[in-house]
Parts: sequence; structure tokens; C-alpha cells
Amino acid sequence: MGYLFWSTLVTLWVILDPPGLLPVFLGLTGGLAPKQRHAAALKASLVALGVIAVFGLFGQLILRYLHISVAALRISGGLLLLLVALELLMGKMDTAETTEQARVNVAVVPLGTPLLAGPGAIVATLAAVQRSTGWTEHLIVGGALITALLGVFVFLRFASVIHGLLRDSGTILLTRVAGLLLSAIAVQMMAEGVLAFARG
Repeated sequence: MGYLFWSTLVTLWVILDPPGLLPVFLGLTGGLAPKQRHAAALKASLVALGVIAVFGLFGQLILRYLHISVAALRISGGLLLLLVALELLMGKMDTAETTEQARVNVAVVPLGTPLLAGPGAIVATLAAVQRSTGWTEHLIVGGALITALLGVFVFLRFASVIHGLLRDSGTILLTRVAGLLLSAIAVQMMAEGVLAFARG
């Protein structure tokens, strides 16, 4: 039981990569007030928890019913991330919209999904659920998921402190670097999806 919890937690933590997500989060929420940024961090974490939990419980049924493969999830998620990466690189995120609708959109897409609740986290949770037997072990997997996303929220919650240290110029520089790295992640996701399709 303890092994299941820790193995699932470590796997999810590595995939979610909260430290690596910080520059992207700062870039996407750079035009928001601290309270709005905190709200975006909480909403993104809750959205990711909900999406991953739903796929953990009903993922196989959903994919089978819609005739969607994990490879298709990877490619579509990669395309969406690539669009976000291009906006970061071209500076379109530097002056973020401050309407309520814009704040909701940023927290849900792309922060909640596919940055957090992406194909990697979904597949890892599906695999953990398949390995577990009985509701007790399912609950352990759920506990590991909640713990991992709680850690993500803590990282994002204190992103304002990092923003204060970096100031606007440092944040813009970090945003450009994040856009470059995010574009590479997006291409990697799409390549893995294409390879999975080729393998049948």
C-alpha cells in the first residue's frame, strides 16, 4: 500500500514538474494582480484534479466510447501547447487581459489542462488505477493525486514572491525562455503521439 502511494506520487510529481511550470505560470498570469494570480493557481489545480480524477475513474470507458487513443490525446495536447508557446515567444501574454472571462480561460486552459492535466498525468493515473485492486488501493491512488496537486498549488501560490524578486524585466525574459521550452515539450508530445500511431 505504501509503495503504491509513493510510486504514484513520485511519478505524478515528475510529470507535473511544478518548478518547471513556474515560468510558464508567471508568463500566463503576468498581467494579473496577486489575488487574481492566487485564484488562478487554485482554479488550475482544482481543474487538473477534476480532469485527472475523471479519467482515472472512467478513462478507459471514455476513450473506448469516443474511439480516441492515447496517441490522439498526446497530439492534440501538443498542438494546444504549441499555440500557447508561440504566444509566449511573441509576447502576446505580456499584457494579459484582466476581464473575468480571461482569468477563467487562463486558469482552465492552458493551465488546468493540458499543462497540468495533460496526457502524461492522465496516462500515469490510468496505469496506477489499473495496477490497483479494490477500492482501498483506488483511494490510495486518489490520495497520491491530491497530494501531488496540493504540492503544485503551493508552488504556484508563491509564484508572486518569485515575480517580485524577478521584477517585470526578469519575468519577461523568463517568459521567453519558458515559451521556447514549452514549444519543445509540445513538439515532443506530438512526436510521441505520431510514433504511437505508427506502432499501431
